[in-house]
Amino acid sequence: KPNSRIATVLVLEYNLGLRVGDILNLTMDSFVKDGIRYRLDIYEQKTGKYRNFTVPAEVYSFIRDYAYENGISPKAKLFPITERAVLKHLGAACKCLNLMGVGSHSFRKAFATNVYVNNHYNIELVRTLLQHSSVIVTQRYIGIGTKELEDALQKNVNLC
Repeated sequence: KPNSRIATVLVLEYNLGLRVGDILNLTMDSFVKDGIRYRLDIYEQKTGKYRNFTVPAEVYSFIRDYAYENGISPKAKLFPITERAVLKHLGAACKCLNLMGVGSHSFRKAFATNVYVNNHYNIELVRTLLQHSSVIVTQRYIGIGTKELEDALQKNVNLC
C-alpha cells in the first residue's frame, strides 16, 4: 500500500542529493530563511562535513506542505522512522514492480547523474555538490567508467 512518508523521503533524496540518514534527521527548522530563499545548513551524518546549499523553492514548498498536512511541528523530525524502515518499504515496492538493484542510495545517484547530464557533463560541479574528495570518486559514483571516457574521446576526434 502507498506510504507518503517513504515517498517523500525518496523525493527529497532525489531532489537534494542528500543521503537517507541526513534526510531522516531534518526538521522544518533545518530550513533556514535567507532573504526570499531557503537553505539547508547541515553536517552530513556519514562524513561529518558541513554542507550549506539553497533549496529549490518547489522542494521547500513540497516539504512545507508535507509537514503541514501531517501536523509536524517545526522542531520535530519530519520523518520519525529508521533507515531500515525506508529500505523495507522501498524493497517491497521494488519487488511488486519486479525491479532489481534499486536501493535508497539509487535516488542520490540519480540526482548526481541528472546534475551531470543537465549541466554539460560538469563532473566538478557534481563532485562539489556531493562533497566527494576527488573527481575520480565522483566518476565511479555515477558510473562513468573507462569505456564511457574512451567513447567520449573518440567522438571528439576531428582530423579535418
